[in-house]
This record gives sequence, structure tokens and C-alpha cells, in this order.
Amino acid sequence: MKSTRQLSFILLFNILFLTGCSVKTSQETVDMSKYSEPYYKPSIHHNASLNNTQNIKKLNKSKVDEEENIFTNKNSYVSKKENISNNLLSFYKDWEGTKYRLGGTSKKGIDCSSFVQQAMKNSSNVTLPRSTKEQINIGKTISKNELQMGDLVFFKTGRTNHVGIYIEDGKFMHASTKIGVTISELDNTYFKKNYWKAQRIIK
Repeated sequence: MKSTRQLSFILLFNILFLTGCSVKTSQETVDMSKYSEPYYKPSIHHNASLNNTQNIKKLNKSKVDEEENIFTNKNSYVSKKENISNNLLSFYKDWEGTKYRLGGTSKKGIDCSSFVQQAMKNSSNVTLPRSTKEQINIGKTISKNELQMGDLVFFKTGRTNHVGIYIEDGKFMHASTKIGVTISELDNTYFKKNYWKAQRIIK
């Protein structure tokens, strides 16, 4: 009888200690709240309902959309071309109708080269010389079919030359001797006949 008890004790000892099994049953729940970080950190999805999960998905999608659109959102990014266009047109609206005056540099009267000089300085921070004769030699000469926003267009109009700024769709802004600051078309009979050359001054 005694030997049987001893044998049972030895078997129990081997089961409990030599196999490394826990005395806790498989149904027992361990309270993880007593463990401090970094051993345990509740998941952000802990106790999340279906609605919360959907909200998280919407939030993540919104974040992705925002990142994908960062370069197309006009509030976040404006291309160089758009920036020049906006600044040029803004400058034009401010000067539209100003009368032409040879040698003029203000809203009391302005000539073509001064208008171009001030427009490029204000819209693109490009410093140009004062006279048309000097502006002709600035930048790179381009063909008429290569014209882009901000290119300078020159005309041979007699004893003096005329200059304006191309603004796309075959149009250019300039200080006309008859109308003052205005927008004209390159295909206009007069300007088409007297068109001379174009210079690109913005890289």
C-alpha cells in the first residue's frame, strides 16, 4: 500500500514538473491588464465594433486619396505654367486699357517694352532690359509653332519694333499704340504680316 502511494507520488511529480505543463486549466482566462508595457499593449482594434471598423476603413481611404491627390490639388500644388499664367493675367487685368505713351512707364501711359518688362518682373521675377532693341537678344530664339505662355513675340512695325507676351491660343498681351494695353491675335492681318520672331526667356 505504501509502495503504491510512493509510486503515485512519483508519477504525479513527473507529470507536473518534468513535462513543463501548467497547473492552470485550458479554460482559465489570464488577466493581461496586470502586465505593463512592453509585454502587453491593447490593439487599436480591441473591442472595435463593425461600425468602428468601417469608420477606420473610410479614414484610411480618405488619407490615401489625399496623398494621391496632393500634386493635383490646386491648393497644394500649382505648376510653373499655371503660376505664370495666373500672374500674367492678373497683371494684365490690373493694367488693361492703360493708354500707350512712348517712353511711359506708369498707368498714366506706358509703351510696349516697359509693359513687357514690368509684366515679366511681376509674374515671373524675370528682369529684362528696358528697350525692345535689347529685349530682342534675351533668351532663346524659337519658331512660331513652338510658342508657349510667357514667350516674347516681336514685330517689325517700321522705324521701331514692337513686343508683346504670348498667352496661348494664338493670343498675346501688349501695349498697342492705338488701343493701349490689350490682348490681340497673332492671326490678325496686321500682326501676321509684321511678325518677326519669338524669344523664350523662361526655362
